[in-house]
Parts: sequence; structure tokens; C-alpha cells
Amino acid sequence: MTVPPAQLLWYLTAPDGPYPWEERGRWATDFDHLRHVAETIDRLGYYGALLGTGRDDGLTVAAAMAGATRRMRFLTAVYPGLASPAKLAQIAHTIDRFSGGRLLFNVVNGNDATLAQYGLHLGHDERYDFSAEYWDAFQRVYLGEPEPYEGSHVRLAGRGGADGPLSPWGSAVRPTPLWGAGTSPAGVAHSAGLLDVYLSFADTPRRLGEKFRRVGAEAAKLGRTLRYGTRLQIIVRETEEEAWEHAASLLRATSVETALELAKWNLPEPIETYRSQDPLVNRRLEALRSGRLPDVRDLEIYPNVWTGPSLFGFDVVSPSSGTYLVGSAENVAARIREYQEHGVQSFILSGFPLIAEAHRVADLLFPLLDLDHGFEIPSLRAGA
Repeated sequence: MTVPPAQLLWYLTAPDGPYPWEERGRWATDFDHLRHVAETIDRLGYYGALLGTGRDDGLTVAAAMAGATRRMRFLTAVYPGLASPAKLAQIAHTIDRFSGGRLLFNVVNGNDATLAQYGLHLGHDERYDFSAEYWDAFQRVYLGEPEPYEGSHVRLAGRGGADGPLSPWGSAVRPTPLWGAGTSPAGVAHSAGLLDVYLSFADTPRRLGEKFRRVGAEAAKLGRTLRYGTRLQIIVRETEEEAWEHAASLLRATSVETALELAKWNLPEPIETYRSQDPLVNRRLEALRSGRLPDVRDLEIYPNVWTGPSLFGFDVVSPSSGTYLVGSAENVAARIREYQEHGVQSFILSGFPLIAEAHRVADLLFPLLDLDHGFEIPSLRAGA
């Protein structure tokens, strides 16, 4: 089976440090440090980087780093509704023109608590209805369509004059590509109808491929074809022994209190009462309840796939962003190729500290993989 070249993205989000999930392992991440990370990602030839939700605004970071880089793309998380879709189109078009078309959007629909902090109060399924309309309006404005937009949630006046959010001379060949996720029935329907790239937290290769095929079948009903990506942390070394020793050091640096707090996010009920059908999962839980972390290899759920010191992904309930690839360059490359065979093209990777681990991955892993570095960037009509 022929698979497309892999796109490897890195991480451009604070905080940084050797193990930033613990305060003692976290560095202050200022503008100069983020710029250094971006310059490293760009120079080494990564396809781009994820700018996640957090303390810093992703669009501001992308705009600030565009001038310090030449090739990398900025996958920027956006909650629909925090800005008018017309205003977002204006911002996106500006960043795209000034960067040469290097902006990507990670569509984040959030949860009740997070959105309420921003003043948005929408139910679960209603969020997806609103999001679909929001991004449709965004794309129409971005492309320079002058007609008014009349929807259930979004209403925009026509933009025929030269002073609108995007005047006619600002029209472009294509809108900013949309990446994103969604696992519930409403989330899958939203993804199938809207996204260019469907993302999922990591799982075993086969289970992840099965998920992608289910989502792809829904997209096919609409006459659409999606590409697929996943999020993994990574520890790659010259030998298996070195890689697993570093994984063990991260586990030793993690407190039980931190592991318990993070594990709570991954379970459907309190950790004190949760019981899994998998005896291995229950053994890990009992270790936490007794005040100790499991052994490093007890958290390997598939060859070279490790759930990490946060214990995210330790059950099939909800694999999450703490899942790692761990091993020698040859074994990690083999695992990436296995994920590719199950449909993954884009890999959003990270390792800490960000700069040192970005170098390791580029030095050890890049030569072993067929990569799409993304250097050929389509021109926008307005700048052609």
C-alpha cells in the first residue's frame, strides 16, 4: 500500500522545561524563548507546529513568529465565537499574506466550563451547529464573497464596499485550512462536513485506524475526503535502553499527586471507585491509590507506545495527549510507518525541553522517514 509522506509538526506553546507538568521542572517561557523554539522548528524542517490553547493567544503568537521564520506552518487553536467570523477572516488573511500562506486553524469546540469563561453558553450539540455555521461564514468572507450571511447563529451584512472586513481585492484562492477533532456523534458529523484534516489523540495504530475509517465513511456520504493526524509526545534515542531510561527518569520526576490529578481528567467516574475490565489497568490504578506510580514498562500499551508520566491514555476510555512514542530511532520510525499504514499523515509531536528534543528527532528520525516538509507553499491570489 502506498502512503503519502508523513508531515511532522512540533509544539510551540508554553510552558517548557525538562518536565513542565511539575513546577520544579518548568521554565519561564518568554517571547525570546518562544522565538528560539520557532526558529529551531523552522530551521530543522518540521512541517509546522501546534499552537495550543493556554495562557498565550495563539493568533498573537503566530503573527509574532511569522517574521522570525520562513517555512513552518502555524497550527493555531481557535474557539469559534470569540471573534466575529468576519474579523477572524480579516486577521487570518493578514497573517496569511504576510507569512506566505502558512496559517492553519485547529478548530476547538471546547467544553461547557471553558466556554463559559469566555462568555459563551452553548449546549454540547448546539456548539457543533454554531461552529459549522461560524466556519462557513468565515470561509465565505475569507474568499471575498460580498453577499450578506444569514444563518441561525451568524448574521453578517454584505461587504461590497472597500472598507469591509475583506474588500474584493483581498479575495484568495482558498481559505485557511481547518484541522480539528470530535468523537461524539455530533462531533463526528461536524468534522465530516467541515474539516480538511481530522485529528485524534493517539491510540494503538489499529484502533486509531478504525476510528479514522468510521469518520471517513461519514465524510464520504457528503462527497468529501479527509486527511488524518494524531498527537504524540516522543522520546527517541540511539538505543532502546537509552530511550526507556529517559522515560523512567520522567516517571521518577512525577509526583503521585500530579499523576492523580491528571488521571482524573481521563476517567468517567472518580478514580477511587473506577474499575476497568482490563486487569492491567486495575493494577495501575491500585498503584496510584496506594501512593506510588506504576513501573515504567507497565505503562507500555503497545510496542513503543507509552502512556507517559501523566498516565493519560492508560485505559481505552480516553487516550489523550500524554501518549508517547518511546524507543530507538529504528523502532520509533517503524511505529510511525505503522500508523501511516492505518491512515495517519500528520503527526503533532513534542518532547521536553522543546529545542533539545526537536534536534534529537530531526537528527535521529528524519533520515529514516519519507517526509513532507511542506516547503512548496501555494501563493495567495492577492499576493501573486
